[in-house]
Amino acid sequence: MAVSAEVAGGSRAVGEAMCPHRLIMEHVTSRWGVLVLIELLGRPYRFSELRRAIGEVRQVSEKMLAQTLQTLERDGLVHRDAQPVIPPRVDYSLTDLGREAAEQVRGLALWATDRMGRVLEAREAYDTAKGRAGTAGGL
Repeated sequence: MAVSAEVAGGSRAVGEAMCPHRLIMEHVTSRWGVLVLIELLGRPYRFSELRRAIGEVRQVSEKMLAQTLQTLERDGLVHRDAQPVIPPRVDYSLTDLGREAAEQVRGLALWATDRMGRVLEAREAYDTAKGRAGTAGGL
């Protein structure tokens, strides 16, 4: 999630001040952000339910899911509802802003699914052309 500022050796505040819209794009389109947002479009989830639901696509560690949810909550996209019961119950749902973002992300995911055949054809054509160019003294 907010790895870009940490990896670069800077603080989160410096990264946000420099390019806040880029950070929100990073959060929304991250590996886990996309899956969380799309999954939460369906309904609210408890943490373990959400982890299992996402796990059907790709395994996510508890740490990464917790970080992703915290980041999306901080951005105002996810609502965390902690209920004071025993055992503790915490539900995660989308805010109105989160629903807007999730709809956009889902649209992109559907586009990618619908166009996968064309992408695979383009990759094959590219690889074939590069294979020929490579044997003919190309790059």
